Amino acid sequence: MACRLLPLLLVAFVCLCSNQEAFAKKNLWKTLSGEAPLVIARGGLSGLFPDYVKIAYEFAINNSLYEAVMFCDLQLTKDGQGICRTNLDLENSTNIQLAYPNRNSTYLVNGKNISGYFSIDFTADELFNNVSAIQSYPTRTHSLDQINAPFSPEEFSGVGQSSIWLNVQYSNFFDEHKLSMASYMESLSKRMTLNYISSTEVGFLRAIAPKYRSKTKLILRFMNKEDIDPSINETYGSMLRDLTSLKEFASGILVPKSYIWPLDPQRYLQAPTDLVKDAHAVGLEIFASDFNNDGYDMSYNYSYDPIREYLQFVDNKNFAVDGFLTDFSVTASEAIACYAHNNASRSPEAGNPLIISHNGASGDYPGCTDVAYQAAIRDGVDYIDCSVQITRDGIAFCRESPDLFVGTTIASNSAFYPSRMKTIPTIKNDQGIFTFDLTWKEIQSLTVNIYNKYEKDYQLYRNPAAANVGKYMNLTAFLEFAIQVNISVLISIENARAIISERNLDVTNATLSALNQTGYNKISDRIMIQSDDSAVLLQFKQRTNFKLIYKVLEADVTVSSSAIEEIRKFANTVALPRSSLFRLANNYFLLAAPDVVKRFHNHNISVFVYTLRNEFPSLAFDFLADPTMEINSFVQVAKVDGLVTDFPATAKAYLGNKCLHPRTEDDYLMFLVDPGVDLSNLQPENFGPAIAPEPSLSSVTNSPLPSLKEALAPGPDSKSPSTSPDPRKNSSNRCSGRSLFVSLMIAVLLFLNSH
Repeated sequence: MACRLLPLLLVAFVCLCSNQEAFAKKNLWKTLSGEAPLVIARGGLSGLFPDYVKIAYEFAINNSLYEAVMFCDLQLTKDGQGICRTNLDLENSTNIQLAYPNRNSTYLVNGKNISGYFSIDFTADELFNNVSAIQSYPTRTHSLDQINAPFSPEEFSGVGQSSIWLNVQYSNFFDEHKLSMASYMESLSKRMTLNYISSTEVGFLRAIAPKYRSKTKLILRFMNKEDIDPSINETYGSMLRDLTSLKEFASGILVPKSYIWPLDPQRYLQAPTDLVKDAHAVGLEIFASDFNNDGYDMSYNYSYDPIREYLQFVDNKNFAVDGFLTDFSVTASEAIACYAHNNASRSPEAGNPLIISHNGASGDYPGCTDVAYQAAIRDGVDYIDCSVQITRDGIAFCRESPDLFVGTTIASNSAFYPSRMKTIPTIKNDQGIFTFDLTWKEIQSLTVNIYNKYEKDYQLYRNPAAANVGKYMNLTAFLEFAIQVNISVLISIENARAIISERNLDVTNATLSALNQTGYNKISDRIMIQSDDSAVLLQFKQRTNFKLIYKVLEADVTVSSSAIEEIRKFANTVALPRSSLFRLANNYFLLAAPDVVKRFHNHNISVFVYTLRNEFPSLAFDFLADPTMEINSFVQVAKVDGLVTDFPATAKAYLGNKCLHPRTEDDYLMFLVDPGVDLSNLQPENFGPAIAPEPSLSSVTNSPLPSLKEALAPGPDSKSPSTSPDPRKNSSNRCSGRSLFVSLMIAVLLFLNSH
């Protein structure tokens, strides 16, 4: 009997385990249903294409999660046909003013006069046949403007299988002009399934609830808290006090994301509200709106990484919204499928590229400071980097640029500005204040500052709360710190030739001295040396066993075969700017990727790409303002060996995401941008030629570095301080001096002992 029961018990155990696994998977999410949050594509992929056009919907359907919902802001034409447009004024998102220059009007809308071009003044034929959509967002590409007609809800049947969400924002306005939203939707529902209907007006939802509630989810869309719903004359903020009453006609609410995670005036996250929990407690689903990869309202807490923002709403261990309304449905899909509920400690897969910091975690802290390096290590880098500069008294320290205008507030320091300003053409064409004209003590007195190249033109700032924290580290302290925390280092040397010529200071020897002093000559596998000067690398090759990196400074450069052969003689690795791997057209779309990485690999030379940044202006339009997509292309398409980045946390998260190495054919595949194959071929006539490249990089071998002069000739100002290094102030020289003294004493003692 027991033998016959054993197989049955095994089957029961397997079934129980399977059911528990399915139950656990379903209840992994803290949504109302326990299912994964919905991705709701506002107007299709409107972050790239003009919103509410056929190709935007097709792209969103084909490249988002299978369950993604297509969202349409519904308006009506003069003859009662539906059109998907956000604003009542069509001039904001179409070329209607060109097609009908004298057909603008002024109407009273919710108590305010609005002037513009309104759908109620045009027939469907006039709009669909003579008007084209344009991008309404100022920072997005206009290369795809005026090539797609506006979209009608009837066209959903021809763009692929998906759920449909119609949003009605101005039903009262259309009623006043003898156009019925309710009648149009009733007619439409006989031809297709309307999965979701939302409205900003309680009165409209109450009126249609009896007909739709059994087959369609009705959602109340909230506007700003101080705005008034004209159908009941109440503010949206006041409606939050009685969520239970909304259940009478709605199954959910759609709210701006700030309702859930409010920001303080400095754009940092405050504590979350209880709105998600309160809505779920009364049985309401809650959806969050206003998600944009390129939005200016993104909290500084996210470091310009949109995936981190999505995760904040669904993977915070306390609650999860039931869906996102987003212009970038592909990124939202990545966040849900690849990053949410991911074990951050999962081990990296073999073959992943190295993560190398660029001035530490300089996207969040002033570059090359102690706090930037500490943050980079927390963020998961494989190497922290130090760009070596030198002071007037010969101290080598970490800082990207010899010009102190970059990354410090020296321009507001009267002790140095403007009296120390100079022009050194071999380093910088215009004036600067240079590290080698200040002592180490003077350098330490400066206030550091976060540098961001997109601050001036785009008003995109990096972590203002930490803009002036941290201190620079001298090279010896940096190396000792790296040993203490057990992290590998990359040392970068630039301008060595110019600094010898201009100030008689040898950055290369100062670096070698610090490396020897800290014992790195005995642990050569923990260090890489980088330079744009072959003579510097040859010095290290002759005197050390370190890995050597040749840095190509020129952007958009074509590397010749002869240059690759030369690089082999003094470097194991080459660092290339992004534009040398993925070329750009003049409208900031990607062209076909050159085979430069493959060519270097054929010569056994590794390739690092620099510098990766999260801010959307740094990204080609193909990457959908998503820095993760750029990383994905460098890893999967270019197959680089290292990623040099201002934001190491984004690279680390990417290398640990669940979709990078799918285990079954059903696993979600992250959208892969293959330059020259994907978006840039959609409308070839709209893409101009490549940005003109620099001349081909044909020779990279430099002459030997100039020798130090024994003494500098007196300058015209005899009172100016000498720029020669003072061995009394150089810690490495002091150590060398003590070593020499000890050696001499030992020799004397040995001589006396022998006699």
